Parts: sequence; structure tokens; C-alpha cells
Amino acid sequence: MILREITDGNRDAILALRVAPGQERFVGSVRRALADAEEYPQANPWCRALCVGNGPVGFVMVSWNVRPEPPNLIGPWFLWKLIIDERRQGRGYGAEAVRQVAALVRAEGATELLTSYLPEDGGPAGFYRRLGFVPTGEFDGNGEPIVRLALS
Repeated sequence: MILREITDGNRDAILALRVAPGQERFVGSVRRALADAEEYPQANPWCRALCVGNGPVGFVMVSWNVRPEPPNLIGPWFLWKLIIDERRQGRGYGAEAVRQVAALVRAEGATELLTSYLPEDGGPAGFYRRLGFVPTGEFDGNGEPIVRLALS
């Protein structure tokens, strides 16, 4: 899997990615994520398509080395969005995306990668736990628990 920049040439294919029914409440759409990136430039959004072969299987967005301003701006390294297309879920692409993002931010000097999630049945809590994320005891501006992955 390769993390590719979003360009005019691949934007439509990335915007066509959809999560499985019922998952929208946990992560939303790529279109909404890109709108959030434009609305919150202070979060220094870093967006990439997750590609296998020539096609996208998912999307990732990270707040890249920001000055934290809790509870609304978490960082410095925050996994803001992770979307795997419904037809590609269950193949390890989400875990691989997190591993690649973790390696990239570690190379930038990060000691931890943070994220948050909606703690409801069917949500991503187990996914993040399996990857090694642990609760920080803090919450974001939406009341979601913040979890951290140690990178050292």
C-alpha cells in the first residue's frame, strides 16, 4: 500500500470511497474530511489516499505537527481521519495505514500518535486497541476519548 497525494487526477476516485453502512457516524466521508481540512487550516491537515495498485482503497488525514490547543486542536500528531472503502475492509489496509503514518511521524521526531473515536458499539475502539493505542484520560472537544500510540 502506498500513501499518495491527492491530485486532480485521483480526486474523483478518492471522493467515491464509502464506508460500510452504519459506519458513517464514526468517520464520515472523504468529502467532509476535505471540507474540515479547508475549514481548519490551523490543524495543519496532511491528507493522503491509501492506494493499492493504481486505485485508492482508503483515505487518511493527520494533523501534522501542530501546537495543541485542547480540547479542539489535539496534537502535535493527531490521526484525524481514517477511511477504508467498504469493499476493501477486513484486508488489513487500515492497520497498514496506521503503521505507515506512525513511521512517518516517528521519522519527524514524534514520540506519540494520538487519535479519538466515538465510543459506541460497532465503533473503532477495538481496532485502535489492537494496534496498541491506550487511553490518555483526556477527551476532545466532542467528548470523544483521546488515545495514544507510543512511538518510541
